[in-house]
Amino acid sequence: MAILKFSASAVAAQIAHARACKTFLPNWNGPVDKPALILIVGNGVHLRSNGINGTTTRIVTTERADPSFAFADGMNPFRDTDWMAQRRMAFRELTGQFYTDILEDVEMLIDRGQGTIRLSTDGHSIRVFARRASDYLIGGTYDVPSGLGGTFRVILKDACDTFAIVQNYGNCEDFDEMLPYWVPLDELIELEDRRVA
Repeated sequence: MAILKFSASAVAAQIAHARACKTFLPNWNGPVDKPALILIVGNGVHLRSNGINGTTTRIVTTERADPSFAFADGMNPFRDTDWMAQRRMAFRELTGQFYTDILEDVEMLIDRGQGTIRLSTDGHSIRVFARRASDYLIGGTYDVPSGLGGTFRVILKDACDTFAIVQNYGNCEDFDEMLPYWVPLDELIELEDRRVA
């Protein structure tokens, strides 16, 4: 999983453009009737508006990029000399267009004063990544998806900006005997009831 970081002000300009338009670029399923952000992986990695206005068609392409788009940190071909290596670390050889449904979530973070917008990607899906490792309590108790349709209760052992190392704790059967394992950081689920026993 890669974490992409964008300037909130650059993303806000793309959102403003999208919201000012009445016509939008179609996605893979056909016509679109609302503003959105598109992630382009090609000549750099950037977010851009899906809006079409009278001054430009803002055609989507992975070969050309406009300096006004919101580029991911380290992946701006107009500024970063090793942008291609950074892009490959995040996406390997994958290039293309990702039609996202993150506009409202990103806008909420910008409205809260967030200076950097972070997105997590596994190369196929894009999610808004609202928290940092420092937002989690080492030794704290969380839930994580079990892969079996439910969740495991875990204790957080360590965390970085992309993943957490957890140990099962307080589960039935022999699940607590499992060795510590890692999960994507954004899969940690806060417990609603944090009462001390």
